[in-house]
Amino acid sequence: MTIRTLLIAAGLTLLALPAAAQTACKPAVADSELVKPGTLVMSTNPTLPPMQFVDSSGQLKGMRITLGNEIAKRLCLTPEYVRIEFSAMIPGLQAGRWDLINTGIFWTEERAKMMPMINYESQAISISVTKGNPLKIAKPEDLSGRPVGVELGGFEERKLRELDKMIVAKGLKPIEIKTFDNFATAYQALRAGQTEASVAIDPTAAEYAKRGDFERALHGLFPTPVALAMKSKTLSEAVVGVLNDMQKDGSYKKLMDEYGLLPNDGAFKVNGPGM
Repeated sequence: MTIRTLLIAAGLTLLALPAAAQTACKPAVADSELVKPGTLVMSTNPTLPPMQFVDSSGQLKGMRITLGNEIAKRLCLTPEYVRIEFSAMIPGLQAGRWDLINTGIFWTEERAKMMPMINYESQAISISVTKGNPLKIAKPEDLSGRPVGVELGGFEERKLRELDKMIVAKGLKPIEIKTFDNFATAYQALRAGQTEASVAIDPTAAEYAKRGDFERALHGLFPTPVALAMKSKTLSEAVVGVLNDMQKDGSYKKLMDEYGLLPNDGAFKVNGPGM
């Protein structure tokens, strides 16, 4: 056998190894249940550091990206993300544009009637203000009559409007609610003086405070379960299996602890239509 023949043979062997390795991992979900064969397509809104964001090199990072990648890995699927505003996520899921909403969607009874959801953490919202809190915001009533920014269409907007109703019921001026496409632009408006406060989830508000840009006047408001959402019941059951395995091997709690989040202390389950 010539050296050339040996090299060709060695090359063929090397090329064959990845294919053999791939066959060892069989996808846990059939292609018929997925938007794209062999792929877990997830929607995310990467404007919530440290939960989901884009780093300086343009890469998606954060707790939810790490969680999504691990779920895909354990299902033997390739993770793929669609970056899109939150307001388009539920319609996009229903239209079959992605398999899973991975953006920290808050669980509500209304949403659970529309799609399978898996609660995996508890989350609350904060009120951010400019550094030094010059307006001395110390309680929800202090937002009366003030312009407050929030992302359009999310749990945070709903709760801000509930807060506004409570304030008005006390005979105070309504909050001037200003909605934005995402949290990043809401915080930009606060920085520019277009608003006097901004609403976000606790970890994001804490991250902005850590950077020294703003500070949290209020936090821990309206604690509510946060979920993953899917259209396919089969996929949701497979994801439940992955999360339960992660809980058993300790990787789930390790991830929650890393970000200071309250983990689920019981078995995971699907909370959705017909539950």
